[in-house]
Amino acid sequence: MSAAAQAIPEAPPRRGLRRFAPRGLLARSVLLILAPLLVVQAVALTAFYGGHLDVISRRLATSLAGEIGMVAQLLSHAPEEAHGIIMRETTWRLGLGIAFEPGMQLGPIPARPPWSPLLPLEADLAEALTRLVGLPFDADWLSDPQNIVVRVQLPTGVLNIEAPRKRLFSATLYLFVIWIVGSALLLALIAVLFMRNQVRAIRRLAAAAEAFGQGRDIGPIKPEGAIEVRQAAIAFNQMQENIRRFVTQRTDMLAGISHDMRTPITRMRLALAMLPRGPDMEEDIAALTQDTEEMERLVEAYLAFARGEGLEAAREMDLVPVLQDLVASARRSGGQVELDVPPSLTARLREGALRRALGNLLDNARRHASHIRLAASRAGAWVEINVDDDGPGIAEADREAAFKPFASGSASGTGLGLAIARDAVRRHGGEIILEQSPQGGLRARVRLPV
Repeated sequence: MSAAAQAIPEAPPRRGLRRFAPRGLLARSVLLILAPLLVVQAVALTAFYGGHLDVISRRLATSLAGEIGMVAQLLSHAPEEAHGIIMRETTWRLGLGIAFEPGMQLGPIPARPPWSPLLPLEADLAEALTRLVGLPFDADWLSDPQNIVVRVQLPTGVLNIEAPRKRLFSATLYLFVIWIVGSALLLALIAVLFMRNQVRAIRRLAAAAEAFGQGRDIGPIKPEGAIEVRQAAIAFNQMQENIRRFVTQRTDMLAGISHDMRTPITRMRLALAMLPRGPDMEEDIAALTQDTEEMERLVEAYLAFARGEGLEAAREMDLVPVLQDLVASARRSGGQVELDVPPSLTARLREGALRRALGNLLDNARRHASHIRLAASRAGAWVEINVDDDGPGIAEADREAAFKPFASGSASGTGLGLAIARDAVRRHGGEIILEQSPQGGLRARVRLPV
């Protein structure tokens, strides 16, 4: 896993309304800004529908129904020769299209879908016509896109009236909805642009922290964003500088220790080589020589662990030749190693640190097993390397403890091999996991980010 993935634990499953909440900081910030606005606008829209719109709709419907009722009453009681004057005056003064069909009967009213389910216009007009006309009627909202066709049954025929829709519909509704939606979109755009700049600074800080955790020298980052984010960036730059200074001082100190410790070991090897040989001394000289070599190997292993390969720069490279060299070296040392790799595996790596880590894994496997299999493949954004053996393995309860320095369970081991390997892999932003091998022994699974 990457450094960021190590720092951020897997979130537990979210329940209830939390499942629908956004996870990102940008989305959450915009939601915090827009949610109160949307609630206020929803309350305003509800108040408009429940108050102003209902009142206006009832008043407009009552006005139109009263005019239709008046015309119907005039035509019902006026002599036939006056019908033309009534209809002509109605069209001119009231703006209603009117026609009379003598002797016709209003047929069954067909079922029609509502013209606007969200508006109360149809119900208000129907209620007003029932109350003020008092005659059978049919209000058709769908036949004519510009007018409402109302047919009223009179004693002598059917009265057809065409009323413009604008008599019942106020354009202020459109303006109100446009204002509601437009202001919300405008504020959302402003919030997104503002918060994106703030979140960008946090993302850059997180990316810099992850890169530094993987050992890449990115240099100081530019403080930007809100004052709190700037303070975090300044603290991060200071932390980088302190860590670099510490690593430099430690490396210089270890270089001196290495020189000082190699000198007496070299003198001991020379003294042993110059000792007079005799039949009764060969065994003791051989034992002392072996102890000296073991001491030198322990010193080198300790220095490699303490140094941590922290000064090597990462670069884009093909992993396959490195694995082939390591397998060839293990075979020359007497190991039976099988290699399974693709033609190419490119990643950003520190070659020296990775050689030391994988070499330690192969050495551990070679000391405890007769057959080793090294396989590498790409899995999404990761390169996965498996080192399998048929040895005795490690009990599941003891696998984590095996990574601790000097925790070797072998008399021939220093206890630093797995510790050095994990340290090197983690500096790449990866991880080593010990598992049960399909070959019956131990599997060391190495995951490295591409």
